[in-house]
Amino acid sequence: MNEQFKVVFVGMADGKDQQSAAATLAERLKTSPSKIQQFYAGKALFAPSDKTKALKQIKLLASVGITAKLHAHSSAAVSNPDQERVFEALDYITSSLIRIEERLEDIEQRLAPTQQHEATDKEEDDWESTDLFDELEYEPAPPAKSKTWLYYLLAVLIILFILLGISLFFPELLAIE
Repeated sequence: MNEQFKVVFVGMADGKDQQSAAATLAERLKTSPSKIQQFYAGKALFAPSDKTKALKQIKLLASVGITAKLHAHSSAAVSNPDQERVFEALDYITSSLIRIEERLEDIEQRLAPTQQHEATDKEEDDWESTDLFDELEYEPAPPAKSKTWLYYLLAVLIILFILLGISLFFPELLAIE
């Protein structure tokens, strides 16, 4: 079984205030600032999880100015099932927020060069850019095929029907002797 880790509060980054960091983090996690204050006091904010998830949680905390570290979690079960559900819900929300932030950073990095280019060259309209659609599984409509082959085939089919009609009504005209 994978080893479980929990995130523990260490301190604040230089120049960061606990109250403003708590308010920002509470807004991101959609929880009350009192829960963040309890985290400052030593209570767990997230349920114990695997190392990669715990590192993402530390990254989220660092983005608001809170320094934290990992501690190996003992395998003792959580005594309160309601508390366990709350921790799991917070884990899910945190991991979702981290994924959203990563996506936003990617989009910002893609848009930054485009915005600089538009600022330097305002004459060019690049409203048909497909850079943002590259990651989507979008397939453009196939190009329209030429209908000339269709007309040729239709003409040949009509000629064959005419020959079939003549051979049925006038078999002596087409008889080979």
